[in-house]
Order: sequence, then C-alpha cells, then structure tokens
Amino acid sequence: MKRLLLASVALFSASAALAADLPPPYVPPPRAPAAYVPVVAPLIYNWSGFYVGGNLGAGWNSGGSVSDSFGSTFTGSGQTTKFIGGGQVGVNYEFWGGVVIGAEGMFDALPNTTNTWTVTDPVTGSTASATFNSRWVTTATAKLGYAWDRVLVYGKGGGAWVGSDNPNLTVNGFGQTLTSGTTNNTGWTAGIGVEWAFAGNWSARIEYDFIGLQNRTITVASVPGGPFAGDTLNFKDRGLSLLTVGVNYKFGWGYY
Repeated sequence: MKRLLLASVALFSASAALAADLPPPYVPPPRAPAAYVPVVAPLIYNWSGFYVGGNLGAGWNSGGSVSDSFGSTFTGSGQTTKFIGGGQVGVNYEFWGGVVIGAEGMFDALPNTTNTWTVTDPVTGSTASATFNSRWVTTATAKLGYAWDRVLVYGKGGGAWVGSDNPNLTVNGFGQTLTSGTTNNTGWTAGIGVEWAFAGNWSARIEYDFIGLQNRTITVASVPGGPFAGDTLNFKDRGLSLLTVGVNYKFGWGYY
C-alpha cells in the first residue's frame, strides 16, 4: 500500500508538471459587428417650381363657315397648315402622391395661317374672295396633371387671344374696303400634353391645343353701285389647332 500510494503521488506530480507546460486552450476572437448599411429610399423627381421654355410645331385652322346678309353661297378652301414657334413660362406644384397643379402663359408666332372663301352674288353673279390671316396666338391656362416620377401627363384650359389681319376681300379681282378695324380675336383654349424630365431640371414635352374663337362680323363699305356694297360677312365656327414640341428648364426643387 505504501508503494502504491507513492506511485500515485509521483504520477499526479508528473501530470501536473506536464499540464503546466502545455499552451492555454484556443479561444476564438470576438466576431466584429456587422457594418451598418442605411436604407435609402429612391429619389423621386419633384415637378414643383417655376419654369421657362420654348416650342416649335404646326398650326392649322378648322375651316369654319361664312354667311352674309345677301343670302350668298360660300365655298371654302379648306385647312392650311403652317409653322409656328414661340415660348412659354409657368409654375407647377406637385402634391405628395403625384397630383400636379399649375399655371402657364404661352406665346407663339403664327405666320400666315389662312382661310380663303369664295362667294358668288346671287343677283349680279359677281365673285368675291375673302382671305384672313392669323399672325400670333397667346394663351393663359390652368393645368392639372399626374406624375409618375419623371413623366407628367396633364391637361390645360383657359383663355386665348389671336392676332390677325383684317380679311383681304376682292371682288372680280378688285380689292374692297371693309369697315371692320378689329385685328385681335378672343376665345378659349383646351389642351393635353405629356412631359418627360430627361436630365436634371431639363424636360421635354409634346402638346396639342385647340383654340375656339368667337364669331366675327365684317361689313363691306357701302360703295354706291359696287358689288357686295353694304354686305355683312359672318365668320362662324372658327378655331385653331396647335401641335407643338418644347423644352423647359425648371427653377427650384429637384427631388423628394
């Protein structure tokens, strides 16, 4: 027993000495915290702000109709299409949700958009031609639209003013004097368009507008013995159509 006890003590001492010589157990380093990645909402284009721009396109008349106090029969030359160009200035405000309201003023030169009418006097058989030209058009409108980020679809409506020459009336090839001195025409306008913000605050648009004009009455000067002397011409159902493309630059807000 004494020998066994001594052997156990010796074995224990040797094991303790061996354990003291071993390296400490491996402890893995603490894991680094995951990097914080903020969640960023995508930027949405904001249509709010003042803007200025220019436009080019075509304008044509709707033909209309003419009658007179002599009961004459008229035939028209149909529509004529001409180049137009001008500019616009306006303001938009976009509500959260995409609804856009605004106001705009537009001016375009409308050179020589003409209608020519031919009439035959039922009594004398004389033939007359009346030609009138539109020179410029100005509109002041309110706008209402809806935006899908960089695309805006809108409608507009308001007042219109058209500058035109007095009709040029000839009878049997000779010029006639008219008593009317009015060259400005007032009416209403309505249109639709789509606009795309393609770079920064720059946007491009395409737009159609119709302008309805008031009826216009013009009287031929009372020249004694002259054909159509004292006749009154009534121009009805007058209208202009405009199809334009344009570019705008917006000042103010950029994105939500």
